[in-house]
Parts: sequence; structure tokens; C-alpha cells
Amino acid sequence: MKIFKFGGASTASVQRIQQLPAILRSYRDEQLLVVVSAMGKTTNALEKVATAFYDGAREEALQLFRQIKDHHLTTAKYLLVQNYLAAEAHLRDFFTEVEWLLHDKPVREYDYYYDQIVCIGELLSTSIVSAYLAESGIGNQWIDVRDIFRTDGNFRDAAIDWAWSERQVRDNVRPLFNQENMVVTQGFIGATSDNESTTLGREGSDYTAAIFAAMLDAENLTIWKDVEGVMNADPKQFPEATILHELSYDEVIEMAYYGAQVIHPKTIKPLQNKGIPLYVKCFLDPALPGTVIHKKSVKGLPPIIVLKPGQVLIHLHSKDFSFVGETGTERLYHLFSEIRIKPNLMQNGAVSLQICLDDRPDKIDRLALAAAELFDVQIERGLTLLTIRHYDAEVLQRLTEGKQEVLRQQTAETVQILMK
Repeated sequence: MKIFKFGGASTASVQRIQQLPAILRSYRDEQLLVVVSAMGKTTNALEKVATAFYDGAREEALQLFRQIKDHHLTTAKYLLVQNYLAAEAHLRDFFTEVEWLLHDKPVREYDYYYDQIVCIGELLSTSIVSAYLAESGIGNQWIDVRDIFRTDGNFRDAAIDWAWSERQVRDNVRPLFNQENMVVTQGFIGATSDNESTTLGREGSDYTAAIFAAMLDAENLTIWKDVEGVMNADPKQFPEATILHELSYDEVIEMAYYGAQVIHPKTIKPLQNKGIPLYVKCFLDPALPGTVIHKKSVKGLPPIIVLKPGQVLIHLHSKDFSFVGETGTERLYHLFSEIRIKPNLMQNGAVSLQICLDDRPDKIDRLALAAAELFDVQIERGLTLLTIRHYDAEVLQRLTEGKQEVLRQQTAETVQILMK
């Protein structure tokens, strides 16, 4: 049993989808569970639908959603002949899920509506991919992962109910391989016990694939991307980035923690628990070796660079000059949990505390307002957080030259600099 995950780049166009059968035919004698993300920038487009709906712009939301519908129907028409009518009916069922909601008025929090709308992207893409594979002679079973993965109601960052979901995998997924060698399903999404759709966090399709790998005791997991493998920096930001052919679980967890986008932060733990290796390979050239991630320690790594723009620094100062560590820090961590926001960097003195976070204005404003009960609060926006693991003096100098340093944390292994 192997698990494959294809990201949005691999389904971003008709031509990209047409490359999938050639990859999958190489494994046709093996059992494969294939997790597929939403096509291209569909998730971004659905986020705009959710925002327009929540802001009360119903007609704008419906128009934006019509564009998404048309794109998927057009893609299906280009790809399918024999299976088009069945695929179209399947797609229209999912369109109806969203349109039914868009004709209503929001009465719950934004994150709830975000999940009900955005989850559709994966359902649409997998319906088309499954039908196209079947038409290409690759038999497969399509399943709705919302029937398999139960989660809590923490919308946009839902937690898996492992015991319940594992029973579903055992009883309803494993038997499918008695009929076909391939099962196609969605990443990123699940559902509550009330059948409300949830998402597992942005880029959560990698995590979905890792959960299936652990629950099915897979031989390995392969994530197929449009890059050669895991790079030491984002090649879009750093054209000189180089491939890392081998990494340890621990190193990848550190990279993910600091914001590297190549692997979802939650992905590694289920694999590490079972000792399942993770391969990151290029679907544009499957012959390339890619990257393998496993439990072995890897020495001699080059500097690994993560650059996160759009950061905000909250400056907190004790109102009565009491130590912030006595009560203030504890209260702040409760606020992080309540608001569902994660600090990227924290630094404190005796009576002051500085917190760097992704600039999500709604959550930042809530945090600042609540913190103002205990602290004098100032907010500084428009910052960039640079993280370098295995840094050296040359790369540090080059990447900070001409920048104004706002905050720094540094160990022998890792340096983080907030700058503008």
C-alpha cells in the first residue's frame, strides 16, 4: 500500500491533469490511495466567495462562485467524453451545496462559513480526476473523505477524532481495495458528528495523506509537486535555492514550524509514529530522485531559509510595572487559544513583551483589545520575519543588508530576525 498526494499545481490545467495517468500507470499493480487537492488557485477563489458572502454581498458571492463552476465544467468537458454526464451530475451536486448556503444570510462565525464553502474545491477536483482516470483505463473508487474523517468543530483548524476515523478507514476504505487497486479522495477536509464540513488548516492535504498512511500502515507516502523536491528556500523568492535530497523528520518539523510551505506542519508526526518514509517528487519529471524524509539524522545541511512577509509586532508593556511573567503571559496564552492565533516569535523582558504574528487584522484587533485590559498596547505592521537554520555569517549578512532590524532571536542552530 502506497499513499500519493497531488497538490493544486498538478491539477491546475487540463494539460497537467493529462499527465497523471502516465505517473499512476507505473504503479498499477500496487494498491494506491490517492489524495488530490483543489485545482490551481481554486481555494483562493473560494475564499473570496466566503468573504463576499459573509460581508453581505450575496450577488458578488454568487457571481464569483459562477466563475468557479464554469471553470470546473469547462475542464471536465475538455477531459471527458464517456464519463462527462456522470461527472457533471456529480459536480452539480456539490455546486448545490454551496449555492444553497449562499442564498441564506450568515448567522454564525466566519470560520464556519469558510469551511462549508472552501471544502468544495477538493470535492470538485477529485470528481473530475477520478472520472478522467477511469476514462483513461485506470480503475478507481472515489470516496468523500467527510464520511471517513470525523473532526471536532474547530473550524479552519479542525482536529481529527483518530479512534472514530480509524474505524471508518478499517471498515469502509480497506474493503474498497478488493474491487480496485486505487482509491481517490480529498485532502484538507473532514466533517463533524453533525455532518458540518471542516478544514484541517491551510495546506492540510499533506496532513490528510499522512493520516491515511498511518491508518493504513502504508509502505510510504509520496507528495507530488511542481518542484524537484524540498528546497533550502522558496525558489520563487530565492532563485539560487538548491534541492535537499535527504532530510530527517526532526529537520522538516523545524522547517514547518518556522513557516516553510513545502510540508504542512502536522504532516510529519503520523509518519514518524509509524516510521513511514515521505518522498517529495516532481510530477513534471517523475524520474528525478526528489527528497526522502525519514528518521535518520542528516548532517552537513546548507542554510535553510524561510521568509515570511505580512508580519505584525505587538508591543505590550505592564501598566503597573509588575512582572509580565507572573500573570500576563498565562493570560496571553489563553487568548491565543481563544482567538485561534499562533505567535511566530515572542520575546519578553521584566515588564514588557513583544509578540510577532501573521497579520490577520480581525484576529490581531481582537487580541490587542483583550490584551489592553492588562497592558499598554502598541501595534507595528508591515514587517518581514526571516528565519535561517544552519546559518553562517555570509548568508546572514546578505539577507539582512539594507534592512532595519526590529527584533532578533538567535541560537547556535537558528536565527530569527524581524525586519523592515
